[in-house]
Amino acid sequence: MAKSKKILTNMEYRSSHCLCLKLFTFVLFWCCLASLSLASIHSHRHSRHDELDKHPLSKINIYKTTLALRNSVSIKASPLILGFKGEDKAWVTVDLVNPDPSEDDWVAVFSPAKFNSSTCTPENDEIESPYLCTSPIKYKYANFSNSKYSKTGKNSFKFELINQRADFSFALFSGGLSNPKLVAVSNFISFANPKAPVYPRLAHGKLWNEMTVTWTSGYSIDEAVPFVEWGLKGETHMRSPAGTLTIEQNSLCGAPARTVGWHDPGFTHTSFLTNLWPNTVYSYRMGHILSSGSYIWSKTYSFKSSPYPGQDSLQRVIIFGDLGKGERDGSNEYSNKDPGALNTTDQLIKDLPNYDIVFHIGDLAYADGYIADWDQFTSQVEPIASAVPYMVASGNHERDWPDSGSFYTGTDSGGECGVIAETLYYVPAENRAKFWYSTDYGMFHFCIADSEHDWRAGTEQYKFIEHCLASVDRRKQPWLIFAAHRPLGYSSNNYFGQEGSFDEPMGRDDLQKLWQKYRVDIAFYGHVHNYERTCPIYQNTCVNSEESHYSGTMNGTIHVVAGGAGHHLGSFFKGIPDWSLYRDYDFGFVKLTAFNRSSLLFEYKKSRDGKVYDSFTINREYKDILACVHDSCGPTTLAS
Repeated sequence: MAKSKKILTNMEYRSSHCLCLKLFTFVLFWCCLASLSLASIHSHRHSRHDELDKHPLSKINIYKTTLALRNSVSIKASPLILGFKGEDKAWVTVDLVNPDPSEDDWVAVFSPAKFNSSTCTPENDEIESPYLCTSPIKYKYANFSNSKYSKTGKNSFKFELINQRADFSFALFSGGLSNPKLVAVSNFISFANPKAPVYPRLAHGKLWNEMTVTWTSGYSIDEAVPFVEWGLKGETHMRSPAGTLTIEQNSLCGAPARTVGWHDPGFTHTSFLTNLWPNTVYSYRMGHILSSGSYIWSKTYSFKSSPYPGQDSLQRVIIFGDLGKGERDGSNEYSNKDPGALNTTDQLIKDLPNYDIVFHIGDLAYADGYIADWDQFTSQVEPIASAVPYMVASGNHERDWPDSGSFYTGTDSGGECGVIAETLYYVPAENRAKFWYSTDYGMFHFCIADSEHDWRAGTEQYKFIEHCLASVDRRKQPWLIFAAHRPLGYSSNNYFGQEGSFDEPMGRDDLQKLWQKYRVDIAFYGHVHNYERTCPIYQNTCVNSEESHYSGTMNGTIHVVAGGAGHHLGSFFKGIPDWSLYRDYDFGFVKLTAFNRSSLLFEYKKSRDGKVYDSFTINREYKDILACVHDSCGPTTLAS
């Protein structure tokens, strides 16, 4: 039977073609409208995010500074000498009298005290001989804490200063931040010993019985020999030498780190304390032997050494990301950059007797190229980092810079390109420029990835991650933890939700095979500034219906975003995925407690009160780790 064919007349064809064209135009119009709407949402999100992320010092157009000195203005700082008893921080009073005040007057702190165009060389060829090319350390508006200043021209400020290896001065500017006019400069003040050893930070060495002490000073190795004196309390102490690193301005990658944000970071010293007894309290202090033979000493500190890998004892771990720094004196008061930093820091200081080690998984100081912030950050966390190992990971605000070898080509590091963090903080990595490493704490084994370098299958880091996960003896160390700065697993923050990926692009494509194969218990991330916990999950599917107590075979990894330590909070996607068990838009941190090889407690605590707002437990035996689940076991044979 012959097939019937429908032959269109010219009129029918034109009518059909016109209808299709109208339909296509209609669809195209609505697609474009949807795209514009989505772009508008993205643009709004990015503009708000960028404004909150903007460093307060970047708002100062320092190159435009002009001289407008007035003898009638008085600005005086006191006391003249700080830290007579060895303190590394002090409160300073600044008294201001200005016969011609205005609402946009502001007072800045400079260090070194003498600042002018000879301080640095701008990299912008279009700018010729600016009067100022170095940013202040911090600032306050002149009417801060006194709304009557604009009428009376009088105010008295309280600034908190820390020892940053140089003297200080205070300057009054008019014209606001965008058109600064230098009106007056105060007298100079200084710490009794600006070069003193300060801000110790502990970290694991490459061996389980090794602790490193890193600190900052103003002493070069030509001036003084650095060392650590340490030992058991009540016994004769020994001395361990320290290595010294420096950072040159031309080793940084771009502005502001190389230009207005540059501040001499001094000398970074690291000493290795070896052959430690497990779970033992040691005291220590940093010292420098001057060429004259005299000694310069720091305060005395103490720490408890780590347990032997696999040792069964009470072990407590703190994990968070994205802390940043706060200003206790209210400086930079118009910035909402790190509003939770001090609450989290203070809560961790208060809880110090109740945990053993800290993991800060990226975005540490948020200095963003303003180098003086690193001193302020190390001072802020000193009570913690001097007492327990303070292990860090690399984040975008430490590392990312175009054409610098980072996986992401953004400018979030402000030109630091990893140099500052890799120098100031020791980690037991083979190459600190590649910030991935493993470390042990008793029954825990940690694999710390560097999300700012490529982690995909076939890369050097992927091989490291697999080796790290595969090398642990789960009978001795049952608690296997993975951590990275960016959410390589799961997150329902607003951006990832709009993208539809619910993770960092390409994040879990390759890594989820490793998490599943090696039975990772929990994967932690920062970068997203909130808290979120998933169910045990594999390939986007919950593999366990429990929410607060897990026992027996663990057939998936729990993913946790803990990036709400201090930086401005990030919003969630409106839709809640099935795998998201708990979300919190607040500042906080996570605590893990291993009671033994069979029992683990997870707690999420808010920084404002230290109370637990989310928790779960894991109870299991070694056979539960060995049990095969989907994609976790290799081939078997029936041969005997």
